Amino acid sequence: MSIFREIPPTAGLPIYLKDFLSLLKPGSLEGDLKNYLGFEFIRVTYSGTAALYLILESLKELSSKKSVIIPAYVCPLVPLAIKRAGLKVEVCDIENDSFDFDLHALENLCSTNSDILAVVAVHLAGISLDFAPLEKIVKRHEIFIIEDCAQSLGATYRGQKTGTLGDFSFFSLCRGKGLTIYEGGVAATNKKEYAQILDTKIDLLVKGDLVSESLKILELFGYWVFYRPFLFWLVFRFPQIFWNLRGNRLKALTEYFTVGFPIHRVSNVRKSIGHAAFYRLEREIDKQREKVLFYLDGLKGIKGIKVIKELPDTRAIYPYLTLIFDESKVRDKALKLFEYSGLGVFLIYACAISDYDYLKEIVPARPCPNARYLASRTITLTTSTFLNKKDLALVLSIIQEKLHLTT
Repeated sequence: MSIFREIPPTAGLPIYLKDFLSLLKPGSLEGDLKNYLGFEFIRVTYSGTAALYLILESLKELSSKKSVIIPAYVCPLVPLAIKRAGLKVEVCDIENDSFDFDLHALENLCSTNSDILAVVAVHLAGISLDFAPLEKIVKRHEIFIIEDCAQSLGATYRGQKTGTLGDFSFFSLCRGKGLTIYEGGVAATNKKEYAQILDTKIDLLVKGDLVSESLKILELFGYWVFYRPFLFWLVFRFPQIFWNLRGNRLKALTEYFTVGFPIHRVSNVRKSIGHAAFYRLEREIDKQREKVLFYLDGLKGIKGIKVIKELPDTRAIYPYLTLIFDESKVRDKALKLFEYSGLGVFLIYACAISDYDYLKEIVPARPCPNARYLASRTITLTTSTFLNKKDLALVLSIIQEKLHLTT
């Protein structure tokens, strides 16, 4: 396959020229999201990270507690938002075959630490975590729940959209994460008693930045230009090769961030483009789920691989499908085989959150064997809209034939 055809590793929605020409289309992105999710309160923010930070600042008005529990397998931006809010990170391990919290570890943390303000419940990979048992533990200890729906806009749990289950939630509208305005997020709550606090905090902390926002509009236009297979390698693979040659794996994987992330106001121009594209969201989710069914059918009976799938009575949106290999050396071989294939095979996070060197002063060292297990044994298969049946078959044939796994 040509190096100049690169399929994105996640199922981001493309932006079309007609979206830029629909700036006067009636309605609003906030209105779309309210109607779709059934929320009491929604505000579009600069990013999902900014949304989390603003939620944490609001929680400080409701409690004097200072610690926030996060899963041991999570985006590095989550602890950075906690740090910026002047709060402390506490880490809880996950299960070794899903993204759910290890409930015994969670119960222990909530029982032994009286300073826990909130738990960040992450619906990773577009899959709803098992919310009911988590909620039972957390609410017994009078702790707030913040749902991290950065990768799960449209997913459901027992008939309810993710994000509507906890006290607060945030979503990402970043490039590559489904509906996008290039860089964006959503802060939300379904609780009337918290909506005014969050609204006031956003008005207090979020200011305009004409220069930065103008740049984001230009980058959104660049997303329209480059987010297609024959150009995507320039903005994805080429920088990755550059940083790998310089020995900086985290920058190659775009996992190096700082606490100084922007929080400025999003312009009506970008929100209008998101509004124009919103109607395509459900259609793209259906396509993603169809690709996952194709993958699952082709992976049946292959030993040495597990798949992280949606729970019964839930609906995942699957921006990618996650495979767990029994052996880390086989996972590493798979990554090597797919490295320059252009087929969108990637990984979620480089390591458990406690193992990022640049976060050592923020994230406490905690035992997290299950998170480390997943980090060393997982790959992701893209469900991008650009993936065709020939690509799907090729991905499966490489797994079936070149990894020498038995059936």
